[in-house]
Amino acid sequence: MKQVITLLLAVFTLAFTAPVFADANDSASSSEAVVLYVDINTDSAEKIADLLKGVGLKKAQAIVEYREEFGPFSAVEDLLNVPGIGPSTLESNRAAIRLGETEG
Repeated sequence: MKQVITLLLAVFTLAFTAPVFADANDSASSSEAVVLYVDINTDSAEKIADLLKGVGLKKAQAIVEYREEFGPFSAVEDLLNVPGIGPSTLESNRAAIRLGETEG
């Protein structure tokens, strides 16, 4: 009898402490996404390269060098002035790009 009680206790413990996994088709969990932002006026080349699609370290360094030479970006579209950044790269990253504070 002691073994049966121990077994039942173990089953109930597992049943109530098992992790709960969200269904991949669950609309609440599938609509939530973590979006990381890049501030092209203040972030480092390493962060820019890590977070923007199609932008490696070389292009990210070009972004930083451009802002150091010409000042902060006033519009996201100003990235098109950076060598190596074209319209498709800009559009695929537009939602993740922020301008932060600009000196004016």
